[in-house]
Amino acid sequence: MALSKKDMVEMYRRMLLVRYFEEKVDELYGLGKIKGGTHLYAGEEAVAIGACAAIKPDDYITSTHRGHGHCVGKGGDPKLMMAELWGKKTGYCKGKGGSLHIADLSSNNLGANGIVGGGIPIATGAGLSIQMKKSKQVVLCFFGDGASNTGSFHESLNMGGVWKLPVVYICENNLYGMSVPAARACAAQPDIAIRATSYGMPGQVVDGMDVLAVYEAVRKAVDKARKGSGPTLIECKTYRYKGHSKSDPRAYRTREEEAEWQARDAILSFRKKLVEKDVLTEKEAERINNEAYEYIEASARFAEESPYPDVSELLEDVYVD
Repeated sequence: MALSKKDMVEMYRRMLLVRYFEEKVDELYGLGKIKGGTHLYAGEEAVAIGACAAIKPDDYITSTHRGHGHCVGKGGDPKLMMAELWGKKTGYCKGKGGSLHIADLSSNNLGANGIVGGGIPIATGAGLSIQMKKSKQVVLCFFGDGASNTGSFHESLNMGGVWKLPVVYICENNLYGMSVPAARACAAQPDIAIRATSYGMPGQVVDGMDVLAVYEAVRKAVDKARKGSGPTLIECKTYRYKGHSKSDPRAYRTREEEAEWQARDAILSFRKKLVEKDVLTEKEAERINNEAYEYIEASARFAEESPYPDVSELLEDVYVD
């Protein structure tokens, strides 16, 4: 299915929301207003937004510890996301999940996960549930290059391949697992996607800085999965602009390498394409840019002004004996 002009404009808007959200979180974390760990998605926007544009509202996703982009891609409201990071009652998980565990079951976002590779078996289980119910839904399973070396990755992909589950496994290869280059940690080189052949599914490498390329690859994999023809492993080559987490000084990367990737910035490249294709004028693109920025600023104000949950609610929504 070809993307309409409206679809592409919405993709551009969501990419901007992710970028400005991450920049604001970076600022607030530095000011001490946001506590706990946070792993920023800036630079990788094309993967989440391109992939989520290829599914239906009732399809599922599982996310990662670097999951803000996935949440926005699935239709998440940055106001509720920001409130969650602040630990406020108005957040998606009432302030109890934080950055690493945002979930929104109303949009079939099964949640971010603080365990590397933790979302892969969850996505596989959701795929089995879909198959048993014959509901024709699909699951997008996001994970990083580091997660491809975990046992849960191999066990889950093997199960998905054996049972032909409706899961699209999306590896966001940003070249580093914390501070270790993927090339040193992964025997499958140069592409993680070649591991797909071991599990009876196709594997594909995609330019993760090109939102339209990601969309097209995921769209085809989703169509295949929805028809009952089984899963696909898609590896998106991308790059995180910030450190692994806020405390990471990125001493293991050269500034020249960072500049090379930022020169291919997914948002700027997509904006240029939209203008060249007469989808947007420069004036319209700038207006959308400004509106996205203002919405994130409003999200921060909403979060700061929202109440904290009362101590009496501590054990609500928690499994206890």
